[in-house]
Amino acid sequence: MTTVEQVLSLRKPTDTYLCSLRANTYGIDFQSFTIRDLDHKKVIFEVRRDPKDPSISSEEFLSSIPPGFDENIIRCIRYDFDASLLTAKNVGTTLEFSVGPKPVKNFRMIERHYFREKLIKSFDFTFPFCIPNSTNTWEAIYEVPSLSSRDIEEIVAHPYETRSDSFYFVDGELIMHNKAEYAYVKSQ
Repeated sequence: MTTVEQVLSLRKPTDTYLCSLRANTYGIDFQSFTIRDLDHKKVIFEVRRDPKDPSISSEEFLSSIPPGFDENIIRCIRYDFDASLLTAKNVGTTLEFSVGPKPVKNFRMIERHYFREKLIKSFDFTFPFCIPNSTNTWEAIYEVPSLSSRDIEEIVAHPYETRSDSFYFVDGELIMHNKAEYAYVKSQ
């Protein structure tokens, strides 16, 4: 079993996922996600599940995955951001999620951001309690680490070599692990 301490000691992105999709026994389901540049008061990314789409439970979703399907391809997202985001001082995210029939205690998200094999920043947030069968909103404010001009040039020159691992724990048990890759493009 992967522990919080092990995740916090990581110095480079993981090669594999540290838990299966089936580890999410709490039925946690992400409904929407927004990223904002707080310094310039602008939304830079937003995705929301269509409320008209029929809702299915985690169990129904997992049982619909055909045998042999590589579940990892649905656990990584690629972002394309304007390079100006690398100089932002503060970024805000809003995550709306629902939970299943079990109470969720100490829902903890640990996000580790890397460029190539180097840890750039680590974020650690805890949502103390989620009522069963509820929808919740998690607002996080990130103080973006200062990067040198050289680091910014390197990150822009090497799209998708900036990566993150997001780990989600409930009462110390790893229940979800997602990844992201980032490209930063200079405005024309």
